[in-house]
Amino acid sequence: MTATAQRRAAPDAVVRRRPVPVRVTWLLVAVLALALIGAASVAFGVRAVTWSDLVSGVSGTSSTVAEAAVQQRVPRTVLAMLVGAALGVAGVVMQGVTRNPLADPGILGVSSGASLAVVTGMAFFGLTSSTAVVWVAIGGAAGAAVLVYAIGSLGRGGATPLKLALAGAATSAAFSSLISAVLLPRIDALTDFRFWQIGGVGGAGFARIGLVLPFLAVGAVVCVLMARGLNSLALGDDVAAGLGERVGRTRVLAAAGAILLCGAATAAAGPIGFVGLAVPHLCRLLVGVDHRWLVPFSAVAGAGLLTAADVVGRLVARPDEIDVGIITALVGAPVFIWIVRRQKVRAL
Repeated sequence: MTATAQRRAAPDAVVRRRPVPVRVTWLLVAVLALALIGAASVAFGVRAVTWSDLVSGVSGTSSTVAEAAVQQRVPRTVLAMLVGAALGVAGVVMQGVTRNPLADPGILGVSSGASLAVVTGMAFFGLTSSTAVVWVAIGGAAGAAVLVYAIGSLGRGGATPLKLALAGAATSAAFSSLISAVLLPRIDALTDFRFWQIGGVGGAGFARIGLVLPFLAVGAVVCVLMARGLNSLALGDDVAAGLGERVGRTRVLAAAGAILLCGAATAAAGPIGFVGLAVPHLCRLLVGVDHRWLVPFSAVAGAGLLTAADVVGRLVARPDEIDVGIITALVGAPVFIWIVRRQKVRAL
C-alpha cells in the first residue's frame, strides 16, 4: 500500500463505523426535524397567530400586528439556526483539536474572550459600529484561544486535554470578573450589556445576519476542509505526523475556523453556552466519530437545538420570554454532568 493510501485509510480505520445508510438516514431525520422546528419558530411565540396571519406575514404582505410579529420571527429563526450551527461546528472542531471531550467555546474561555473584547471596546473606545463589533469579537476570541493554549502548554507534557480544560475554566472565570469590573462603574452600559451577555436572538434583523454571514461561511468552509485532518489528529500527533499529516497546520487551521465561527456567533447573539458541548456528543452517538460526518451533522443538530430552545423560551413565559442562553444552560448542565461521569467510568 502506498503512503497516500495509508494516509487515507488510517483515519477511517480508527473511527467507530456506522453504515453509510444509517448515517444518511440520521442526517435526513435531523434535516426534517430542523425544518419542523423552524416552522414552529415562525408559527409560535409570545403573540398567538392564525394560519392566515402566518401566510400573510411570511409572504411580506402584513397589515396587522399579528402578521408583523410573524415577519419579525423569520430573521430571528434564521439567526438562531446560523448561531446554533456555528456553535455546534465550533464545539466539535475544538474537541477534535484538543482531543478533549469537555471542550467547547464557553468552557475554553473563547466566548468570554469575545465578550471581554466587545465590552472593553464599548466602554473605553466608543465602539458602536456593528461591523467593528464583529471584528473585535473575533479578535477577542482568537486572543483568548491563544492565551488558553499557551497556559495549557506550560509544564511537563505540553497541552494535555486536562490542562487545557483547567486553563480554559480559569481564563473564563478571570474574563468574567474583568467584564464585571469594566461594567459596574458604568450603569448605562451595564443595562444594555446585561441582556446581551445572557445570550439571545431577540430583535434579530437581516442586517445583523448579513454582517456575520461572511465570517460564518468562511469558518464553516475551513472546518469542513479540516475534517479528515481531525480524524488523523485523533490518532495522536506522532502517529498523525507519521502518516503524513501536517499536524501543526491542521491544528491551526481547524482552530482558526472554530474561532471565526465562535467570534461571529458571539457578536451576533452574545455568549451562548453548552451548545458546542452537548451537540457533538449527541452526534457521535448517532453517526460515529468520523469528522467528515460529524461536522455537517453538528451544524444541523446545533441549529435545531438552539432554535428549539428559543421556541421554548418564548412559550413557557408568555407574555414575556426567556432568553435562549438560559434555556441552553438548563439543558446543557445535565449533559455536562453526564459527560463527566461517562469519562470517569471510562477512566476506571
